Amino acid sequence: MADPAAVGQTQGGSAAMAPAASALPVHVSPRMRAWRRFRKNRLGFWSLVVFLTIVVLSLFAEVISNDRPIVVRYDGQFYFPMVTSYPETTFGGDFLTETDYLDPFIKQQLAKDGNWAIYAPNPYGPKTLNYFAREPNPSRPTRDNLLGTDDRGRDMLAQLIYGFRLSVLFALALTVLGVLIGVITGAIQGFFAGKTDLAFQRFIEIWDSMPELYLLIIFSAVFAPSVSLLLILLSLFGWMGLSQYVRAEFLKNRQMDYVRAAKALGVGNGRIMWKHILPNSMTPVITFLPFRMSAAILALTSLDFLGLGVPPGTPSLGELLSQGKNNIDAWWISLSTFAVLVITLLLLTFMGDALRDALDPRKADA
Repeated sequence: MADPAAVGQTQGGSAAMAPAASALPVHVSPRMRAWRRFRKNRLGFWSLVVFLTIVVLSLFAEVISNDRPIVVRYDGQFYFPMVTSYPETTFGGDFLTETDYLDPFIKQQLAKDGNWAIYAPNPYGPKTLNYFAREPNPSRPTRDNLLGTDDRGRDMLAQLIYGFRLSVLFALALTVLGVLIGVITGAIQGFFAGKTDLAFQRFIEIWDSMPELYLLIIFSAVFAPSVSLLLILLSLFGWMGLSQYVRAEFLKNRQMDYVRAAKALGVGNGRIMWKHILPNSMTPVITFLPFRMSAAILALTSLDFLGLGVPPGTPSLGELLSQGKNNIDAWWISLSTFAVLVITLLLLTFMGDALRDALDPRKADA
């Protein structure tokens, strides 16, 4: 017969061991640990939240800032001016030209009994000229134009919204192209090394010595200015920095045991590069993204400021800064544009610093 004391000791020992068993560490993936470290950096995390919120809102710029109403009800019928253009005669006007919904007569027609119109929060588009401004252009901030107008009479708030969207989308496209070219070239150099690496390095040295600004000036004089042309020209020079980082990672990882084991099993070079080495070499690529976007936004702004960027009339932060330089008394042009540019670059910088810390393997886990 078992001793009750021994049974009690056994049960007590099991009970005492239970908490220790439940306290065993739970395996957490490296991505989850990096995300936890990123969230722990409050400045970087909230910069990401604010930046994504602003970018998403800018994607709906036509709904936020537009001189055409979202929907109109006139004489019992519904109209959607944002989708379809209507002549002025549709709303009781005298001309067959496109309706100016800021015209006081049209506003009066749409305000009659049974008629109504839902306007965007900011009733001005990127190319809308305020012909009914009470002051000469550029006019200071008023109730009609919250941030004033530029020297052409365009609403500054609309210019900033559309200019910010253009800058972010351009920077994103330039970053994607730079990452693709940089990763491919860096991977080839680092994996094959030897003569392949030597040839690529000499080519990069020659290509990097090309006067980029002079080439932009020459192409701007030969071809009509366009966003696509500017994107192609800048992408030709924006991949070399990332290529060096990826090359260094591939040179290091190609000597690892898992790569040698894959080669021993007969795995092809392409599969080893993209399935095995590249996932372990993504840290510099991800850390590179916010800083690359900052550089792209600054490049576009600088070229637009010099008149070498987007076509004339396109909303641009650089063009607004140029207007502010030419109109020193119109302080609202420079101040508002400078504020948007600085806030955007600060958010990207904070995000980049947080990403760098989160992906640093020397950082202690939270």
